[in-house]
Amino acid sequence: MPTQVNPATGEEGKTFPALDDGQIEAKIAQAVSTYRGWRTTDYETRTDLLRKIADQYDTQREELAAIITAEMGKPIKQARAEIDKCAKGFRFYADNGPDMLKPIEKPLVSGRSVSHWLPQGPVLAIMPWNYPFWQVVRFLAPTIMAGNVGLLKHASSTPECAAMLEQMVLDAGGPAGLFQNLHISASKVAGIIDDPRVVAVTITGSEAAGIKVAEQAGHNLKKVVLELGGSDPYVVMPSADVEQAARTAVTARLQNAGQSCICGKRMIVHEDVYDRFMEIFVEGVKNIKIGDPTDEATEMGPLSSEGARNDIAQQLEKAVQQGATKLYGGDIPDKPGAWMTPAILTDIPAGAPIACEEFFGPVAMVFKIKDLDEAVAVANDIPFGLGSSVWTTDEAEQQRFIRDIEAGMTAVNQMLASDPYAPFGGVKRSGHGRELGPYGLHEFMNLKNVMLPE
Repeated sequence: MPTQVNPATGEEGKTFPALDDGQIEAKIAQAVSTYRGWRTTDYETRTDLLRKIADQYDTQREELAAIITAEMGKPIKQARAEIDKCAKGFRFYADNGPDMLKPIEKPLVSGRSVSHWLPQGPVLAIMPWNYPFWQVVRFLAPTIMAGNVGLLKHASSTPECAAMLEQMVLDAGGPAGLFQNLHISASKVAGIIDDPRVVAVTITGSEAAGIKVAEQAGHNLKKVVLELGGSDPYVVMPSADVEQAARTAVTARLQNAGQSCICGKRMIVHEDVYDRFMEIFVEGVKNIKIGDPTDEATEMGPLSSEGARNDIAQQLEKAVQQGATKLYGGDIPDKPGAWMTPAILTDIPAGAPIACEEFFGPVAMVFKIKDLDEAVAVANDIPFGLGSSVWTTDEAEQQRFIRDIEAGMTAVNQMLASDPYAPFGGVKRSGHGRELGPYGLHEFMNLKNVMLPE
């Protein structure tokens, strides 16, 4: 039974009843029934609904942002930005979806081939709390455009966000069963994946959760998209604008209290500019405004929960035990809530296990490197491969990083961020498959080839 807990105060809020097995069965049955009709709707019907859902995000912007802040502690300005991005995501697929679904015609030696993008059925999404609306929207908007229907198992810590996601689809005129929120425990997920009426699964979450879902989906021969952990390199070379790189690094590491899969988590800085970078970066981290997430001036709120905060504190302690230097921060104030100050780790010994872990919180690891080869080696010395950010004005260095950094995404001279227009996803233990752009639309569709005579 999901219950809200405000991470800024520790106070409990609303409780949402969990579904029993009979209610879960009814939800899946309704999804199947709705899919039979939705799969045959024309593109105009789908794009019209997407635009009306976007309008819901615009008109309810303040209410939705406040729910994010109350449930997972995101500063209110960042929460509003998340809601704005959701509206943009729906409008992107409304504006561009029909062209992405055009048949693909190819001439053959005899006759021609026409490939059609067709929907497949109900898709289960398992989504996290850190961007509780945006993470779902980047699954939901292409699901609607594709002609599929969606089922959501959201994080138990953001139950009202989950409920609002479904309600806005209904309020925009979407048919019942097009998108349904399931207030269920994690123990119920395997049974839903096993259900033959559910055709595919997408998850954004931890590596451990991704492995379980992938195993279950694989056992059932179902398509799965995995967007898992990351410990993204943030590389700064001598030709870079070091001041801009260092200032941006503060935001890259501490946005959403560092609870983002594509945060710049490992700062890899060339020795020639290391001291200047650290001067600006450390000052920026120390001056970040931490406080009440409902305050317009707050730049960093609490972590999502006291449990998450305690996990980060234990990781910090382990890092120091392994020989790293805690240059700054990591303090836990004596007050209610999931608070801690951001931390900076330096002098991390080569081969230390902590160097290969993800800090899903406000902790930056900083590495000093001597040349391009070492920068690439350190960037790749992790089991993850989600995103990366490289700062250099040298074209040859840029191309080397693009070619050799083992990641699904690389941002050049800017902070990495997701965008509806661009594919999002990783390699290695960060998962597989892509969200957003045409690729996210096509992931759960049947590319049906039709052979025709001349």
